[in-house]
Amino acid sequence: MRVYLPSTLTELRRLLDNGVVGDPPLPGYAVTPALREWYAEGDLEEMEYVVLTLAARASVRLLDADPDAVRRRVVVVAEVPDALVTTVPHVDRAAVKVADPVALRLVQAVHVDDPAAVPDVTLAADAVIEADLGSDDAAFRVEQAEGHELQWYASQEIGPLLELS
Repeated sequence: MRVYLPSTLTELRRLLDNGVVGDPPLPGYAVTPALREWYAEGDLEEMEYVVLTLAARASVRLLDADPDAVRRRVVVVAEVPDALVTTVPHVDRAAVKVADPVALRLVQAVHVDDPAAVPDVTLAADAVIEADLGSDDAAFRVEQAEGHELQWYASQEIGPLLELS
């Protein structure tokens, strides 16, 4: 199953250093049966974009929790054995958790904000909790960050990407 894991540049460095993504269970997003049912008119590409967007917003929450992280959203895309993935429908129809660490060899790509997005992502990270609690002003700041498209990098480009960051 293709899983979209919210991350940060700090965690991306750990991925290269340790060869695995994070500590399980890993929260992520995927095109689940519930998402397929809800998004019946969309094709797979559209649903994967929805999932990427959800993971990018979750990355903003990780940035809020790590004041030292560079303010760029990161999403790691990995092909994970289905047996390791459990849906978490009470969180979101696309939410999943991965039971084991995800090895670098399973990572297909990463999506990362362009450095030009840093000011908007910084404002979003500072506002994401307020947005979750219903503040319209904070939601607007989060949406400003979501207006930036994430750039795609192949897994073998992670090292050079981090050298430039």
